[in-house]
Amino acid sequence: MSVPDPYRFHGDVEARGARVDFAVNVRGSKPPEWLQRVLIDAIGDLASYPDASDENAARKAVAQLHGVSPESVLLLSGAAEGFALLPKLRPQAVALIHPGFTEPNVVFEAANIPVHNVILPPPFELEGVVELGDTDMVVVGNPTNPTGVLHDKNDLLALAQGKFLVVDEAFLDVTDDSESLCATAASRTDLLVLRSFTKTWAIAGLRCGYAIAHPAVVAKLERGRAQWPLGTLQLRAIAAIALGAVDDVEKERGIIAAERATMTEALGRAGFEIASATQAPFVLVRPPATDAAAAEELRLKLKAAGIAIRRCDTFPGLDHSYWRLAVRPANQIAELLKEI
Repeated sequence: MSVPDPYRFHGDVEARGARVDFAVNVRGSKPPEWLQRVLIDAIGDLASYPDASDENAARKAVAQLHGVSPESVLLLSGAAEGFALLPKLRPQAVALIHPGFTEPNVVFEAANIPVHNVILPPPFELEGVVELGDTDMVVVGNPTNPTGVLHDKNDLLALAQGKFLVVDEAFLDVTDDSESLCATAASRTDLLVLRSFTKTWAIAGLRCGYAIAHPAVVAKLERGRAQWPLGTLQLRAIAAIALGAVDDVEKERGIIAAERATMTEALGRAGFEIASATQAPFVLVRPPATDAAAAEELRLKLKAAGIAIRRCDTFPGLDHSYWRLAVRPANQIAELLKEI
């Protein structure tokens, strides 16, 4: 029996069958009604192969959203596909800023590209970077998952000076889009930004993401790609969200900020340590436990009671003494604390 790859462990594994889900960062249990109508209307077209007009419309919509040219947009089957394409850029060695999303570790190791895990100590900010090693590509999340730390975009550019920079902005839409490097990426050949619609709009099962980069970089990533990489439902969803959801994003950002403030206050009163200055729709904490083993025992008891918690020992630089909790309403926080 093979041992599961810890880099391939994600919160969805913990959330299966849970009655209260803190493990997955998706907002809501289903897409908003306006997006459901878009998808329902598209079902009648599924007998046909994805149409170039849908692809063009989605690319133009994303380009308009970020103020770039359509040639700088690469539509992806989830932002995770963007990581899978990165070996096409032929880096010689890659620095991965951790604790962070672990899919890049899987991708580069499978491609036999050396990886240097750069471990940030608490409070997990860029000041903790000592050196990036002999690498020519840097991959970092902004905000970083699981810490929720938001980095200044200029600090990111300075960090990777002389190297190719990949920034995962999957949660930036509901954090602070003023720190986005999308517009900058469209004009530089040493920068690529990955984005996702799946978390904010509750369509993780549909896989909707995109990359923003210089057209020359986009061309390298597209070369040799499979025909029809995205289906009609994905293309219609991307276009609809990019064109029509700006006001909804602003509203959701405010809701998340308010819920996060209430949540961190309640957790702090209950003896949790808030481990980082999160600005994301998730909070990195250390639960009220004597050590990592006790914290893991508590997490497993909560799991048995139907409350899903994202374990953090699979993130480089963290162990069982840390939990990542998705931001949730006050009634769900109360249920968690009552169960504890």
